[in-house]
This record gives sequence, structure tokens and C-alpha cells, in this order.
Amino acid sequence: MEAFPLMKRKLEAVIFDLDGVIVNTSKYHFISWQKMAKKIGIKIDKDFERYLKGISRVGSLEKILEFYKKHYSPEVKRDLMRQKNNYYLTYLDNIGQDELLPGVLLCLKLLKAKNIKTVLASMSKNAIRVIEKLEIGQYFNFVIDSNNIRESKPDPEIFIKAAGSVGASYRGCIGIEDSVAGLKAINKCGMVSVGVGDPKELSMADINIKDLSEFDIKAVCSYGGFNV
Repeated sequence: MEAFPLMKRKLEAVIFDLDGVIVNTSKYHFISWQKMAKKIGIKIDKDFERYLKGISRVGSLEKILEFYKKHYSPEVKRDLMRQKNNYYLTYLDNIGQDELLPGVLLCLKLLKAKNIKTVLASMSKNAIRVIEKLEIGQYFNFVIDSNNIRESKPDPEIFIKAAGSVGASYRGCIGIEDSVAGLKAINKCGMVSVGVGDPKELSMADINIKDLSEFDIKAVCSYGGFNV
């Protein structure tokens, strides 16, 4: 894609997704969904994991039930989500900094040294707990999670609120995501989008990287027309 044809301006904030960008807790989410599903007679194939990427807890359950043609009352659905979350929390108890994905700590330290604001924007209700376990909370100016929003990605609400939480304009932000839904949300805001993962799958990103070890602040700022 072509760079933004804009005059140089200040980079106001970098907004990070959590799962798949900072840490790979999505594997624990999926295992927990599998365990929950087994209780109601569903065997979820590994291939189904990609459909749950970047989706809220409610959205994930609805996708599972719709695909496997299961129908339950709102009360039963709430209980199923509680079961899933309890499984997930047992996995979270054992995570630490060794599970940070490549380049994360260096990237966060660099942005902090340059006084660039950072926001975590995650659909996980446990985002704060996760970053506390990873011991990286000091690198974020604000955390937005699904407790703070109504609409799931690809709706841009979470990124709109993330920018607003630090007083940043949308076009003054860089958004980093590993899901199609997340990148669509970022693009709807007019932010510079960075896709982490398979560039073919994430072709809607302005810039593609394998992981944050490839995050080049100068290159991204040059693309977005930001001063660095």
C-alpha cells in the first residue's frame, strides 16, 4: 500500500491488541472453549480456532453454538461463559514474562523512552490480569477491554475509546493487531494499521510484520507521515 500523503505530524499513541501481539493466550482461550464445549457434547476442531480470533467472549460462544446448531437460554449461556472463563483463569495463573512474544519488551521500552503514549485494546475481560502476570503494566498509559465497550471488532469502538483514553486523534495513532476483525476496526478509524502474522491473511494492514521484533518505529512513522 502507498504511504499516507500527509504532512509530518506528531505520533500521538500506539495501540496494541493483546492476544497474538503481546502474548499468545489465545491458545488457552481455545483449550478452555474446547473443555466447555465437551461438557455439552461438542467437539471443536482445531481449525475452528481462527474463527474466534479477536472476538469477545459472548461473540465466541455465539459462533460456537451457531456452528454446532445448539440453542440455549440466556441464563445457560451465561453459565457456559462462566465455565469457560474459570478454565481460562487456571491457565493464566501460570503465565509469566517468559511467554511474551518476540520483540514485545524491547518495543514497549523504546516507546516509553520516546514518551510515546501506549494503550492496550483487548477484547479479553481479563486483560489487566494478564498484563499484571506478564509484569508489563507500567508500559501502558491505559487499558481498554471488553468491560469498557459494547461492540466487538470489527466495530471500531474499542480503538476509538483507546485513542480517546489518552487524548489522541485517530489519525495520530498506530494500531497493532493480529486478526482480520481487529485490522478492519483500526482501518475504519483511519489509523495506521500494523498486522502481526501471515501477510496473506492480513492483507488489509498498511504494514505487515512477523512479530514485534520486526517493528521499526522509523519505518512506520515514515509511512504514516509522523515525526519520530
